[in-house]
Amino acid sequence: MPVNHDSSFVDHLAPNVAVQFLDRVRASPGAEAFRFPRGESWESVTWQQAGDLVSRLAAGLLSLGLESEQRVGIASGTRYEWILADLAVMCAGGATTTVYPSTNADDTGYILSDSESRFVFAEDDSQLAKLREQESELGGLVKVITFDGAADGDRVITLDALAELGDAYLAEHPGVIEQTAEKIPADQLATLIYTSGTTGRPKGVRLTHRAWVYEGAAIKAQHILDESDLQFLWLPMAHSFGKVLLSTQLACGFATAIDGRVDKIVDNLGIVKPTFMGAAPRIFEKAYGRIVTMTASEGGLKEKIFNRAFAVGAKVDELKRTGASVPLPLKVQHALFDRLVFSKVRDRFGGRVRFFISGSAALNAEIAQWFHAAGILILEGYGMTENAAGATVNHPDAYKMGTVGQALPGSEVRIGDGDEVLLRGPHIMAGYHNNAEETAKALDQDGWLHTGDKGSLDSEGFLTITGRIKDLFKTSGGKYIAPSAIEAKFKTICPYASQFMVFGNDRNFVVALVTLDPDAMAGWADENGMAGKSYNEVVASEPVKALVADYIEQLNAKLNRWETIKRWEILGDDLSIESGELTPSLKVKRNVVEANNKQLIESFYGS
Repeated sequence: MPVNHDSSFVDHLAPNVAVQFLDRVRASPGAEAFRFPRGESWESVTWQQAGDLVSRLAAGLLSLGLESEQRVGIASGTRYEWILADLAVMCAGGATTTVYPSTNADDTGYILSDSESRFVFAEDDSQLAKLREQESELGGLVKVITFDGAADGDRVITLDALAELGDAYLAEHPGVIEQTAEKIPADQLATLIYTSGTTGRPKGVRLTHRAWVYEGAAIKAQHILDESDLQFLWLPMAHSFGKVLLSTQLACGFATAIDGRVDKIVDNLGIVKPTFMGAAPRIFEKAYGRIVTMTASEGGLKEKIFNRAFAVGAKVDELKRTGASVPLPLKVQHALFDRLVFSKVRDRFGGRVRFFISGSAALNAEIAQWFHAAGILILEGYGMTENAAGATVNHPDAYKMGTVGQALPGSEVRIGDGDEVLLRGPHIMAGYHNNAEETAKALDQDGWLHTGDKGSLDSEGFLTITGRIKDLFKTSGGKYIAPSAIEAKFKTICPYASQFMVFGNDRNFVVALVTLDPDAMAGWADENGMAGKSYNEVVASEPVKALVADYIEQLNAKLNRWETIKRWEILGDDLSIESGELTPSLKVKRNVVEANNKQLIESFYGS
């Protein structure tokens, strides 16, 4: 089915995020906007209720002296109050500076100082403690508004207190929010997002109102989502992927259920029963591994039926992709397996999902195909903070697995020197904050953003990403290696895998570091006489080493000779955000992992 890529909507964009939000409130006042957990139950608010509260909070910020484009930090996990704070900043004409709740005190101080943030929304006492620790860096900070922390009524006030200040301000300045919103130009700074650098200080990406409004409008123009949809949102709102989903909600008008607790994702999906969700690939890898290992542990007839079901599902998918008809006996088998197996897989995600959207890192094509065989469509997209998250995305009616889709209507993608992916359009950043040198490296004179990603475009404009250019390495034998491709293959083969990291730059062979999923290994331990043993004891055991060795042998059979893994080791701990080896969006910081395990990697080569 052809997809409409008409870009005429770009000429009719709302001028800014504030107007976009206020227009949504006027268009859908009584419809559900957000739902969120309160204790053991969920509360729901309409667009009008959210709009009224946002206006009060925005007026409160104006009463405190917030000026146009002044930065307001939000140091918090994903929750309803994060959304309220961000929209209030937009409606008051300020600019949000996002801070992950896991960011350490030094980096929190740097981000808020570099951005010259005048106000900060701080989630709780742990975030307030970071601000106190960095007080000498934050001389320009006027007021802190806390969601759950202890307020002092002076420098630190509650969200309710800010709303009360807003009530008084609105009584004296009726219509001030609408008037403020109308004055915000499209190219005004809306958000500063500091990228998680693998080396050195993070860079502040300057994103305009135009960029966010365009992103949401581009999804709406493709008729991917509408007011009847229900989103489950857990992604970090400090990350551009989370922010772009908010822009999409404002454009399309669907309701969003919000809970940023990663350990509650599966439970929440069963309760909320969303029609779509955005996620990082690690979530799908983990779900795939859990389902496969649980079924394998049950063994017997159940495992045979499960494996046969996915073999039939893969065959049916293959026939449909090539345009061939599905023979009647295969159709009958598929219908039976859909009832016995696939429906149960879908029920794990609430049973109503039309599709998932995967972004922030590369999705393994084989895992996407496995989910598709079960009737779950994962639409992979591509983008980066520097282009407000969304550059390309597959469409429910036009997708190619293994690609990241076509360019959003109204923007451009091309392949530059060295197969580098270049982007241009309304979503491109205005530059790096206080960093003209890095801005000049990323943006050329013709407005193209140089992504640093290697890729290719097919004849229909579907983009395939083959890895980060800086991550490619060459062996001492002169062979180029794309580590991400090898790593993705292993995660498909080994359902216990958490991370698989390949190294070998300027060496004569390739080596790997392996981490295993703690939950999956706890299940394995229960089934293999090691119940109660620590994770470290389990992964260091000879049976687990033999298990991983078998999976690596299967991997090597699929690789070119020069790519094969000659030496490897299972690490005693999984990678984590806390260790600094994962970004808050669950991307591996390869340089950090390599530095932390330098001696081990050197030992693989006998030095």
